[in-house]
Amino acid sequence: MIDQSVVAPPDSAARLPVRPSAGRFLILVVVFVCAACGLVYELELVALASYLIGDSVTQASVVLSLMVFAMGLGSLLAKRLRCRAAVGFGLVEAALALLGGLSALVLYATFAWMGESRYALIGFSLSIGVLIGAEIPLLMTLIQRVSRQDAGGTVADLFAADYVGALVGGLAFPFLLLPWFGQLTGALLTGAVNVVAGGALVLWVFGRDLTGRERGLLLLVNVLVLAVLATAAVLVDDFERAARRAVYGDGVRVAVQTDVQEVVLTGGAEGPLDLYLDGRLRVSERDEYRYHEALVHPAMRGQHARVLILGGGDGLAAREVLRYPDVRSVTLVELDPGVARLARTDPALAALNEHVYDDPRFRVEYADAFTWLRGRGTAGAGAYDVVISDLPNPGITPSTKLYSEEFYVLASRVLAEGGRLAVHAGPPAVRPRTYWTVEATLRAAGFGTSPYTATGQAAGFGTGPDRSHDGKNAGGAEGAGEGVRTDWGFVLAAAGRTPAVGLAPDAPRLRSLAPPVLEAGILRAERTRLRDLPPSTLVHPRYAG
Repeated sequence: MIDQSVVAPPDSAARLPVRPSAGRFLILVVVFVCAACGLVYELELVALASYLIGDSVTQASVVLSLMVFAMGLGSLLAKRLRCRAAVGFGLVEAALALLGGLSALVLYATFAWMGESRYALIGFSLSIGVLIGAEIPLLMTLIQRVSRQDAGGTVADLFAADYVGALVGGLAFPFLLLPWFGQLTGALLTGAVNVVAGGALVLWVFGRDLTGRERGLLLLVNVLVLAVLATAAVLVDDFERAARRAVYGDGVRVAVQTDVQEVVLTGGAEGPLDLYLDGRLRVSERDEYRYHEALVHPAMRGQHARVLILGGGDGLAAREVLRYPDVRSVTLVELDPGVARLARTDPALAALNEHVYDDPRFRVEYADAFTWLRGRGTAGAGAYDVVISDLPNPGITPSTKLYSEEFYVLASRVLAEGGRLAVHAGPPAVRPRTYWTVEATLRAAGFGTSPYTATGQAAGFGTGPDRSHDGKNAGGAEGAGEGVRTDWGFVLAAAGRTPAVGLAPDAPRLRSLAPPVLEAGILRAERTRLRDLPPSTLVHPRYAG
């Protein structure tokens, strides 16, 4: 989408193969197509940056602000090309198609093999922005050569086509390109459409005004760009497999793109396994029991016949809950059916969760946790003795609303009198402000809170790009390579009172948790305490990635 235009005085009339009205229409069609392609490039950069780097708000702000700035530069630089507007536009579109089409591949490659894609993101945002900004000034010059209309009417027509094209591109990206082609192939296809539209306009409509050398140059450039994009499309599957090996190692066994996220399982069918969601380690069989025991069992001290689990589609929190024979029902609210499907059918993951999906006491509802709680209303009041919040770290932007004051108020409504809420709140040693903001937010929602931590030794963390960004086994990693110590922070909460952190008399035998371990975890949490932090709300989120 183009943001700025420069009105140039009309050059001599072009020698067109069609009537001027038809030529004008064709230019507006190309404006429409180029605007759609330009917005797809912008959205693709935002989506990939959020996936590879995290914190979608920050990444969207960086990409869009850089691109708008660069578009202004492009508009100014395009003034130098107005004397050769047709050739200039053809070369700009070829360059834009090449950069935009390959941007996803290059960003993913820098992430996979270098572990850092920020600089590539900045480079693509600026270069693509400059090229997008150059489009409208050149098209303005071309359309004035075709049809001598007043400048105001020409600007109105160009921007109308531009904005409608941006609408189509903005809708095509999430509803067509991503689900049908994925980010890599979708970007390559967009580049191909871009170069064909730009090249066809210049070589056909304005071909008679070009010299033989110019026509040959443009034809060669367009053919080369299409050849590069086509070659990349043919090799994209091999590239994805190689990139996955670079990120996850050689043990990738399952890699699926669900409607919500990329899900990767590594390890053999017999285990041990690692589960990654959008490139972030969520579960490692080597150490997951320490996390899940610490999250679940302190909350089970007291009445626990009816349990609600928010997140945790892997079934591992449910496994710990169902170890209590007097639990009558467990309801799990999971956003991604693809994760639940793997947890039910994958041999290694199903064995790890002890086939909880086959337990008659267990049922799953597929929904966003916030929306699901909100839909309970008064009918769900007091429905659960225990609520377990097994969600991604609050520093990840899509999860921020699930750590808001409003979310915890909704959770309090479904708790029975004397019920407890257990929250995974991120690593206090690594991100103390995030952790204590969760605790402050719970208190603002009317809960009494008892913070505590758990630690574990997880082999192999920190050996790949951003493997300690999120989750149950990389909540906060200290050190690198073998023997990395993971740090998990939790908050046990109860409405109107401060719950005691301990184990129920009927608690099953646990591998990692005992009263002295919990007492040490309480002391570790207190040593990181930050006071007087404001709560996080929907309109004022206070978590940073």
